[in-house]
Amino acid sequence: MNEKTLEKLSILADAAKYDVSCASSGTTRNNVKGGVGTAKGWGICHSFTPDGRCISLFKILLTNHCIYDCAYCSNRRSNDVKRTAFTAAELAELTIEFYRRNYIEGLFLSSGVMRNPDYTMEQMLRVVKLLREVHRFNGYIHMKSIPGASNELVAQAGRYADRMSVNLEIPTEENLKLLAPEKNFADMFAPMRFIQQGMLESAEDRKKFRSAPRFVPAGQSTQVIIGATPDSDKQILTLASSLYKRPSFKRVYYSGYIPVNKNDNRLPMIAAPPLVRENRLYQADWLMRFYDFKASEIVDDAHPDLDLDIDPKMGWALRHPEFFPVDVNEAPYEMILRVPGIGVKSAKMIVVSRRYGRLSSTQLKKIGVVMKRAQYFIACRELPMQTVNELTPQYVRRQVTQKQKKQVADMLQYSIDWGE
Repeated sequence: MNEKTLEKLSILADAAKYDVSCASSGTTRNNVKGGVGTAKGWGICHSFTPDGRCISLFKILLTNHCIYDCAYCSNRRSNDVKRTAFTAAELAELTIEFYRRNYIEGLFLSSGVMRNPDYTMEQMLRVVKLLREVHRFNGYIHMKSIPGASNELVAQAGRYADRMSVNLEIPTEENLKLLAPEKNFADMFAPMRFIQQGMLESAEDRKKFRSAPRFVPAGQSTQVIIGATPDSDKQILTLASSLYKRPSFKRVYYSGYIPVNKNDNRLPMIAAPPLVRENRLYQADWLMRFYDFKASEIVDDAHPDLDLDIDPKMGWALRHPEFFPVDVNEAPYEMILRVPGIGVKSAKMIVVSRRYGRLSSTQLKKIGVVMKRAQYFIACRELPMQTVNELTPQYVRRQVTQKQKKQVADMLQYSIDWGE
């Protein structure tokens, strides 16, 4: 790798770190004779960022040149940063070289908007076409769809990419207009609808003809920036819930606002990204996707923001003590799943295990139930602890938060003792 290419890589890989809407999952493509690479549905986990995100793809911008001047973006037009760009051939060759060296197993391709959306989309399309058709690369490719690009270009990209994403960035159009006046929700939702229609048509075609080409087989995702605007968690989760109702939609990623442009009075003055809030939103998102919670149950007009001290499931349970205690030996699966400390796997094991006898607290621990939280919300054989109704929601909340603070303090003390 020559010095010029290394400099481009350093600039554009660093600029890509603010986009978190990538994950190599949801599709499988086997290698073919004469081809290079495979895509596996379980993804790749090679390294982790300091805040815990798994980095599994070659995550890169085609360019950090941009015609837009979004207040929250490090690559905005008015920023005085060093600009550069890869050619399509350079980036395709770099991806293949990294794959051959076993550095990466897939590509996440995004870009600033050069000249206009169509021109940028054409250049990105050239990269993935070179990888698929010239280099015969069969690995995972996640490609951003540029809002405002023509349907013809999006349709072509969808035949090469495993997943496509369009970042909404700001949860409400009113605040998007404030921070990114050149953008609007109409331009963002249009490619989302087009990709969804393409996926549905592809699924129908493949029912008739197994050899029919696939279109964005791993679905769509998007990213929402948290903390750059005063939008409540209720607004954010309501938006996410509406997106998950679309058959093509797989993930909403929540990105804590990083204050990269500190001289813009439209942006909040914060010292660090709101990572705890980001984590709570991911937990709430998980409840909607796998626990059959509705957004209106997690947040409502009386509680528009998530409690940062306790997880959203515990928060719901403390607000609704009338549903507890749940008898794990009698209750339906759906109700067991709502008990704090019981996950999807544990709930399924409880339902299966109780066919062979009544479960005790010891058996629940062996199954994987976190009794420190669940003990206040369940009834079972030989369980001596008082429940949330015999105590009070306020008392239970205090007990749970104190235990969490003690765990954090113990971890910090351990780190100090061992010089970590």
